[in-house]
Amino acid sequence: MYPCQALTAIVPCTNLDLSEAFYSRLGFVRWDDAGAVLTDDDYRILHDGNGGSLHLRKAEHGWLIPGRNPFALYYYSPDVDELAIAFQNEIIGRPHPEIKPWGMYEFAISDPDATLIRIGRPAMLWSRRPANSVAVE
Repeated sequence: MYPCQALTAIVPCTNLDLSEAFYSRLGFVRWDDAGAVLTDDDYRILHDGNGGSLHLRKAEHGWLIPGRNPFALYYYSPDVDELAIAFQNEIIGRPHPEIKPWGMYEFAISDPDATLIRIGRPAMLWSRRPANSVAVE
């Protein structure tokens, strides 16, 4: 039982192993309850140990059309700059995090199935601007 309410995305994937490996780079690992082994080959539950969770589901035929994936995730993290360095060759658009007009300090990447992932935190929590960051005006 969760200690609080939560809302978790279920993301369709064409290759669960590839997607799980990608999300592990964001700090997510497969969940097992007290050592239980989850054996469903078409579904994976991941968590980051800080309250974040994500479910990966094998996509049905026709769900994911290359170049037209409508799914997106927002990953709130205090480690925006560190993650930007880890994904520096995969960032969409500007090559570094920036303050967006909607008040978030963030950057965007794609998972193996082109699910858009924005990684950020509220800009008001950004107390020190790194030398390579840019604010949007």
